Amino acid sequence: MHDLLTTSALEVLLVSFGIGIVVGLTGMGGGALMTPALILLGINPTTAVANDLVAASVNKSVGAAVHWRHGSPNLRLAGYLIVGSVPFAFLGTFVTRWVGDQEAFLKTALGYALLFAATTYTLRMYLQLRLVTSGNTAPETEPKIRPVLTIAIGAVGGLLVGITSVGSGSVIMIALLLLYPTLSAVKLVGTDLVQAVPLVFSAAVGQVLNHGVEWAVLIPLILGGSPGTLLGSRMARWVSQSVIRRGIVIVLTMSGAKMLGAGADALLIIAGAMLLLGPLAWGFIRQTRGIPAFDNNSGAWRHDRPDVREPAER
Repeated sequence: MHDLLTTSALEVLLVSFGIGIVVGLTGMGGGALMTPALILLGINPTTAVANDLVAASVNKSVGAAVHWRHGSPNLRLAGYLIVGSVPFAFLGTFVTRWVGDQEAFLKTALGYALLFAATTYTLRMYLQLRLVTSGNTAPETEPKIRPVLTIAIGAVGGLLVGITSVGSGSVIMIALLLLYPTLSAVKLVGTDLVQAVPLVFSAAVGQVLNHGVEWAVLIPLILGGSPGTLLGSRMARWVSQSVIRRGIVIVLTMSGAKMLGAGADALLIIAGAMLLLGPLAWGFIRQTRGIPAFDNNSGAWRHDRPDVREPAER
């Protein structure tokens, strides 16, 4: 049992504050970053998932209220998602009770969920790049809703959230992007946040019934995450979100590999490969969309004469 005044509680507070900044900057990475971070701090996986979900149900309610007030969510679309996600999220919280080694099962499930989330984040960046470079504008009319597929997306995302706390802001949003490509960005985020509130709340209730809450973990999560998210939202105007999102992909990949038992050498190889080869791959993708592979070096000297170049580094 942690104490609110111990070093462990302070570590949770600081980590939740840092991850809150990332969430405020990008709108991504809440449960996908927080749950593995808690586990790496030495907190039991079931405790980490349960407390992260309870804290997320509080934080997401604030964001959803803002979007609801401004009228951005597609409420009909959110309703179909809720029909599928809420019961399956609650059901997912009981899965760990039906397996023998709960800790080993949860680490394995979380590892695969994190790798899946890293893949969906990468796909989201590509889809956003394609939309930006296509020159098309989203139509003013609402997209045609596909009830069966939408409910299925909610069910899969809800089950994943109920088991691992990962998926409400990543898997479901990517699926919506693919199914409703004409949905504007503000409506996409608003719809995802509105459906995420009952989804996360349902998963939180199930986790509390099955595993309870650790107040010395939950309170620092809320006290650190809320101001961190607010600060990140204010910083979003001058921080490059593309760089942050690429960093999230690297962290998710390494965290997933760690949960699946990868050693230090393997993690170094993965990190090195993604840091060196990732920008090259992304540059190639940018070129296929008709834009320069890399942004201009803003740190280099600029000259009015085109024949004058920066001297080579020694």
